[in-house]
Amino acid sequence: MSVEKLNSGQKALQINLDARRYGTFAEIGAGQEVARWFFQVGKASGTVAKTISAYDMAVSDAIYGPAERYVSRMRLQAMLDLEYELLLQRLDKSRGDRSAFFAFANTVATKHVAKPGQEEGQGWLGIKFQTMPRSEPSSIIIHVRLLDWETTRQQEAVGIMGVNLIYGAFYQNIEPTRLIGSLLDGLTCQRIEVDMIKFSGPAFVGVDNRLMALQLVEQWLTEAAMFTADGENIIPGELLYKKPVLLERGSFRPLTNPMLDMLERAQTKFAAEPALQGEAPVVMFEMTLRQLQVGDAIDHRDFLDRVDTLSALGKPVLISNFLRYHRLVSYLARQTQRPIGLPIGLVRLRDVFDEKFYTDLPGGLMESLGQLFKNGAKLYVYPSLDKKTGKLFTVHNLDIAPKLRHLYTYLVENRFIEDLAEYKPSALNIYSGEVLEKIHSGDESLAQLIPPQIFALIKAKQLFGWGRKKPVVGK
Repeated sequence: MSVEKLNSGQKALQINLDARRYGTFAEIGAGQEVARWFFQVGKASGTVAKTISAYDMAVSDAIYGPAERYVSRMRLQAMLDLEYELLLQRLDKSRGDRSAFFAFANTVATKHVAKPGQEEGQGWLGIKFQTMPRSEPSSIIIHVRLLDWETTRQQEAVGIMGVNLIYGAFYQNIEPTRLIGSLLDGLTCQRIEVDMIKFSGPAFVGVDNRLMALQLVEQWLTEAAMFTADGENIIPGELLYKKPVLLERGSFRPLTNPMLDMLERAQTKFAAEPALQGEAPVVMFEMTLRQLQVGDAIDHRDFLDRVDTLSALGKPVLISNFLRYHRLVSYLARQTQRPIGLPIGLVRLRDVFDEKFYTDLPGGLMESLGQLFKNGAKLYVYPSLDKKTGKLFTVHNLDIAPKLRHLYTYLVENRFIEDLAEYKPSALNIYSGEVLEKIHSGDESLAQLIPPQIFALIKAKQLFGWGRKKPVVGK
């Protein structure tokens, strides 16, 4: 039986009537839109210890310490830590035995339509809270993109999101997946996007934040989410801002020697591009939700096996809903204006030029290619060996539809598409189906097909069902 969703006013009033909850609201940049809900519905004296808006930069620095960027994770964390400590210092003695204290904070930059050159509206929201009086605090931090055109609508969205976050922290902390879904109550993904979330503290012991990043994409709070090799959820701008990017897409179940060879060969060519001016690119992996599906569903254990093996290579991971490369490149170009390189196998290159995949675009294939290459992106293509005939296929002998050959030749001659002429011939004989068979049978010869650090991890942790198919005795 479905439970009726509460609106923002009902959520705020429930919190105000909850005698256990007492805390501070610190908001910068979009007005006191979250605190306003608690005053507006009444009974706020039971919940609000203090509200503060340190708008002036000098005032903000004097209270929370200096910051390079005022709308940042660092500034939000400083706000949460200070306001929470002040609550304990001032109120723990008088009411700490009956109150579960909290500090809510946000730092937000709304976008003004009158300033077209301004960066998009975005902000950080967070809450540091006790689940019970005098318990150790837990925290939830999120980053949002504000997609409304009008400033007042952006402010409204921040207010609703803040109420949802506070309510979720108090009443849904034992179900983080449900909490994530409730963040859009009263909103839509056309108005606001949540592209980063981090849970920490005793209320969330056992919560894997990489799975929470996946949930943001699965539940359509964002089109893409990112985490580092260490499992730290981040927003793309924290890693990609003003950086060249080399990204390899795949299912990585697991990453094989051909995939690693393709990445390394592409990295060598990409790093030599004059536009990079010697700067090392950010090298990362990407998986789409479709690539994560095993059957008709996403197996979360299988997902963690994949990212564990990728973490062994020390690279960040992007999870996305981008089925087509042009959408991926448009997303990356929003994070950086520097060159973008995409290592790609020859089979995937055929798909790039298959018109049936672009019937949803008004401009079809031409529109897709325009979006793919307009931002300086380049495809580095790894050859393919026909298993039956032994014929080697490269950029130069790929079978292209006759009406597209002139277009394809133009892209190759102008180096939008480049051949990876140097490669390991032995890698071309490795196929993913063969790799999975060896994993399931616990075949030690797998070590010849995948990178050694990944083989060691699969065997040690029995990832992907290592050795689950036992050999039949006597055969």
